[in-house]
Amino acid sequence: GRGSPAGEQESPPGSRFVCTSLPLDAAGSGCPLPPVPMQGGALPPEEELKATVLQLRETVLQQKETIGSQREAIRELTGKLSRCEGADGKSAAGAWKNEVGKGKDTMGDLPRDPAQVIDQLSRTMQTLKDRLESLEHQLRANVSYAALPSDLREMLQRRLGDLERQLLSKVAELEDEKSLLHNETSAHRQKTETALNALLERVSELEKGNSAFKSPDEFKVSLPLRTNYLYGKIKKTLPELYAFTVCLWLRSSASPGIGTPFSYAVPGQANEIVLIEWGNNPIELLINDKVAQLPLFISDGKWHHICITWTTRDGMWEAFQDGEKLGTGENLAPWHPIKPGGVLILGQEQDTVGGRFDATQAFVGEMSQFNIWDRVLKAQDIMNIANCSINMPGNIIPWVDNNVDVFGGATKWPVETCEERLLDL
Repeated sequence: GRGSPAGEQESPPGSRFVCTSLPLDAAGSGCPLPPVPMQGGALPPEEELKATVLQLRETVLQQKETIGSQREAIRELTGKLSRCEGADGKSAAGAWKNEVGKGKDTMGDLPRDPAQVIDQLSRTMQTLKDRLESLEHQLRANVSYAALPSDLREMLQRRLGDLERQLLSKVAELEDEKSLLHNETSAHRQKTETALNALLERVSELEKGNSAFKSPDEFKVSLPLRTNYLYGKIKKTLPELYAFTVCLWLRSSASPGIGTPFSYAVPGQANEIVLIEWGNNPIELLINDKVAQLPLFISDGKWHHICITWTTRDGMWEAFQDGEKLGTGENLAPWHPIKPGGVLILGQEQDTVGGRFDATQAFVGEMSQFNIWDRVLKAQDIMNIANCSINMPGNIIPWVDNNVDVFGGATKWPVETCEERLLDL
């Protein structure tokens, strides 16, 4: 029976424990081991494995319950044993046994150490867990691989092969589409570029009025606005000159002043040769920044032929309009040779070589047949040119299409100056 807990100093009279020895197999009596499944039975291996796993799981649950109850019993037995054994161990227990039992052996052999029981139960539990995990692993392995029918494996392999082939086919199809799209894009771009080039050529033809002038010199440069960006440029430059003749056809009605029909600038001297009608001033010829006023009247909106001659000897000059000499003079930059290597601009006055134009000095109108010779032409030659009876290109600067560039919206148009002049008369 149960008495006071172990560890009390005094026990009431008659409060004693009867300690009975347990058989050696008592600790294992509550722990039946599951039967080992027999291989090769009537059931398929998979079913046996599943049944074994279920049985092992149930056994584990039972073992857990048994362990819980046995731990409680072990704690109680431990208290009883400590009181039975007393301070003197086995001898005290034997005396107490003889006194109480009056010679009857009620105690028997001492039970095994409770710690050993717990260890044995723990080992049993671990063994069961290991066997359970081993069986579950074996079951998973068998179901995943061995248990699959061969035809099922073949079907899966075929299915995977089909999917792989479909994927490769789709990739190849996408590559073909990409290549086709690239080719179509290239072809479309090429067609677009071809069309644009043809359009640009057509626009150029329309601007010129013809794809090629009837003759290389039968064209005019049009500068319709007073700006600092419309101009023509002569590709060739001048050599060193000791005399020159400049002739050109021009038509302008701009006021005040027609502006600058042409200017020649060299490094260090922007006004090496300039013809300008600026503001209300008369038309002027500048050579090396020296000025001579010319008795010309050309702002009536009709075509006029203008020629200017100059020689460094005494700085003598002549001015012709429509074949007639209207003025002469001297002492215009005498003994100054015209410097070579400069820039010839049509329609703008240069403040630096080839640039820094001033819109108020820009030429507004049309010009053609701008020619330069390295000598003073005879009056009769100038008259013949103005009457269109001879064609005399300048031996230094001739008026030809491929020697004149236009910029900023200035344009080149086909023209036969003499015919247009007859219309003006």
